[in-house]
Amino acid sequence: MRIGDAAAAAGMTPRALRYYEQQGLVTARRTPSGQRVYDEEDIRRLKAVRELRDAGLTVGDVRAFAHLLRTVPADGVPDLLAGESCAGRCSAAEAETVARRRLADLDARIAQLSSLRARLAARLGEPGTEVMDPTGRGGPTGQGGPTGPTGSATPGGSVRAGADSGPLFRLAAAPASEAPVLRA
Repeated sequence: MRIGDAAAAAGMTPRALRYYEQQGLVTARRTPSGQRVYDEEDIRRLKAVRELRDAGLTVGDVRAFAHLLRTVPADGVPDLLAGESCAGRCSAAEAETVARRRLADLDARIAQLSSLRARLAARLGEPGTEVMDPTGRGGPTGQGGPTGPTGSATPGGSVRAGADSGPLFRLAAAPASEAPVLRA
């Protein structure tokens, strides 16, 4: 089948399919006129790539164990990441190692984003929000109190959440000012 039909069957765009081909995750055969053609095995492989990407793996992660994709069972990817041996057809240990490394990376990014969100919410004065010490050495740094090693007190009792957090700001309605009138 041609690239448009193959992409639709795999649930992706032709552009994504060409990208996965460029990354070595699938190899198209060519007609004498140079057009790409794909078979059902290619579609199954592309569906597995899409499923792994939807699960949070990067293209680099999938490429690390792309040689295992030919052994993925017809019913999907879970066997590849479950730590089982794919019924003797492949060793899923390397796929599981890559997936666990990605899971740890996602956990770290979630923690970082949660900390950033808490800092911004505290600056906006949302009730019940506290700026947490990202080093884990101290507790929360509250408004108007002493800070931990990552915060610094500012005049007026406000807290700056960290050295890289920039100046302290408060959002308030700007005073109404008269804008100059532009004349042609």
